[in-house]
Amino acid sequence: MTRQWQDLHSPDSSASLYLRALSRRKISGDQLPTSGLRCRLRVQPDNLAAYRRLCHFTDNGRLPATYPHVMAFTLQLQLLTAADFPFPLLGLVHLHNSIQVQRPLGGIDGLHFAVYADNLQPHPKGGTFELITEAEDGLGLLWRETSRILVRGLKLEAAASEPVEAEPASELAEVTRWYADSDIGRRYAKVCGDYNPIHLSAPTAKLFGFPKAIAHGMWSKAMAMAALSGHLPAAGYVFEVDFLKPVRLPSEVVLSASAAGAQGELRLDGHADLLHMLGRWQPIAPN
Repeated sequence: MTRQWQDLHSPDSSASLYLRALSRRKISGDQLPTSGLRCRLRVQPDNLAAYRRLCHFTDNGRLPATYPHVMAFTLQLQLLTAADFPFPLLGLVHLHNSIQVQRPLGGIDGLHFAVYADNLQPHPKGGTFELITEAEDGLGLLWRETSRILVRGLKLEAAASEPVEAEPASELAEVTRWYADSDIGRRYAKVCGDYNPIHLSAPTAKLFGFPKAIAHGMWSKAMAMAALSGHLPAAGYVFEVDFLKPVRLPSEVVLSASAAGAQGELRLDGHADLLHMLGRWQPIAPN
């Protein structure tokens, strides 16, 4: 497939994109657009510092591996609210996130981003697609993210196979635990721009079927990667997680993981045997 690219000087304002999202509540088709968006985006030092504080990353001279996701979020939002995108933004569910760090993320003041959607597949609850985000510097591909997203209620002609249930990793040692307080969704949104109502308050979460506000999945992943920084190499690895039971706010969670090494596993548990997140890291497979 030949992808058509739209090159932007800058993304639209997030306020206008959220207004566009609020105006679209129905599925309008069952085909993903073949177009994508590209834009050069600069690191904002004050925002980066606030993100490090929020997610407990130390300042080691490199971008946190999850920070390019924050840089590209408005560009992703623009793709997902475009007129030719068939699924309403509100109600999409983030199931899986994979980040590849090709080379060390140091000495960066800006990156060239490309964002597109691909791989629409049937699912027992509707359909899934992948939101792909790539970041390049002057030497080529530096970082890549794949988010698998569920569209509930989507009807596709192909039969849906039952998803493979993630197997909880065993014999993992506790690394740390943290308390997700009731306003972490609002604090994350202020820094990262993700104002999905399910994260902001109990009343807004109830509009979408959640009894309480839930933590952003990418905040939980960032907190895990910050806590496991001593387990991970500087580059040449992929870190992926499955988002399982949401973290209802407020609550305490426990992060357990394998020992430091080229590959390993992690899990994020809550009270009452709730399993919130399973993940793994390993070297990037050669092409």
